[in-house]
Amino acid sequence: MGDPRGFIKHDRKSNPMRPIPARIKDFNIMEIDLGDADRRIQASRCMNCGIPFCHHGVFYGGKRGVSGCPNDNLIPEWNDLVYKQRDKAAFERLTRTNYLPDMTGRVCPAPCEVACVNALNGPGITIRNNEKFIIEQAFKNGWVVDSGKPAHRTGKKIAVIGSGPAGISAAWRLNQLGHTVTVYERADRFGGLLMYGIPNMKLPKEIVERRIQAMRDVGIKLIANTEVGRDIDVETLRAEYDRIVICTGAREARDLDVPGRQLKGVMKAVDFLTDATKSVIKNGTEATDALKGKHVVVLGGGDTGNDCIGTAIRQGCAGITQLEINPELPKERTLDNQWPEWPMVLKDGYGQLEAQRLFGEITTYTATATGFFGENGQLSEVEVSRTDHYKPIAGSQKRIEADLVLLAMGFTGAEQWLFDAFGITKVNANYSTNDSQVFVAGDSLRGQSLVIWAIYEGRMCAEKINASFEVLSAKV
Repeated sequence: MGDPRGFIKHDRKSNPMRPIPARIKDFNIMEIDLGDADRRIQASRCMNCGIPFCHHGVFYGGKRGVSGCPNDNLIPEWNDLVYKQRDKAAFERLTRTNYLPDMTGRVCPAPCEVACVNALNGPGITIRNNEKFIIEQAFKNGWVVDSGKPAHRTGKKIAVIGSGPAGISAAWRLNQLGHTVTVYERADRFGGLLMYGIPNMKLPKEIVERRIQAMRDVGIKLIANTEVGRDIDVETLRAEYDRIVICTGAREARDLDVPGRQLKGVMKAVDFLTDATKSVIKNGTEATDALKGKHVVVLGGGDTGNDCIGTAIRQGCAGITQLEINPELPKERTLDNQWPEWPMVLKDGYGQLEAQRLFGEITTYTATATGFFGENGQLSEVEVSRTDHYKPIAGSQKRIEADLVLLAMGFTGAEQWLFDAFGITKVNANYSTNDSQVFVAGDSLRGQSLVIWAIYEGRMCAEKINASFEVLSAKV
């Protein structure tokens, strides 16, 4: 390493967040970048640790979590290159594995940082922030588009269904390998989860649009407002393309079958977040009064629930209650959850911190909604029950005021109808299916997961497809 004592000389310094009173007034990015000099100092903290746990993803706890980077990013190498001001080389190392550091550098929870050897006795390296710095240098200097152009064209045509992180990753790598790629997206804008699932204050939509333009610039064709299996039939795709990749995500949001579910004011989180982002794109990033005077209940304590809270605050809500069916996590690591595992400890997200500042404590653990009530088809109250082993406890019910309930309880998996349309009855771990023409990657295969997993699977699926052509050529 360029400075093997950097982790001793310098304290960790993350990109700071804008103060809560200021940031809740708009949907602009919350995080403030450090200057170049400070960023290079942070990169120097990467240790010459011998065995870097950060860059290799390892499952633990019955596969309930991952330690380190599941995409096998070459983290120590590009950290050192940043410190040495060799930014183009750092970009080349980073994008050997991660084609979308502009996304992960903003939204990844960074399991690599908690698996950092330095995290054994203090805070880990600022890997996510360093990653963001590298890709911004690359876009500023025009390296991104050049890196995505193929040396030659193979004559093979591939359709990618879905333009989320798995679809983009697969399309980018397939195009690099020389194949002609067309991406089909059912929505009006490209990006999938990146565009409509993550709020603007975490991932500005101009960043997503910049990546989409880069895809066009390297020769990838993008078709929006087109749902495969409905707007264009499956057999048309089969006839036109040599391979087809399904990357439509785990879009089946978990619902709640309780009395009153049909009332106006009870909606799925993904629909709420989509509408909010469309409003930001159309009307600008200033906070609104769309929820002025409204009391909001969020069901679910994960990232999506946190995003709903932050969004509702910026829409001027009068109050928020969050119900989490899981027990409250401990404040410190337990003996069976030590480094390098992800720390299963209580942690407030940005939205929860904002809500606590405005309304006080908002989260009730081991609780769920058991009924929705209202008049003339409009929600006005939620029946809340405490739970034991995820079941409501009889006699614990109480009603609270609610004008809007957001169901942020995760996703159950991919849309089966699309698999049925292609006749897919088996999806293999190596992204292939029972049909040699059709492959699957990302949340469509894995289920609801991190953006970095989708990037990894898109990349590996692209390599699998490329290998299938090579095997076919060898046989001929």
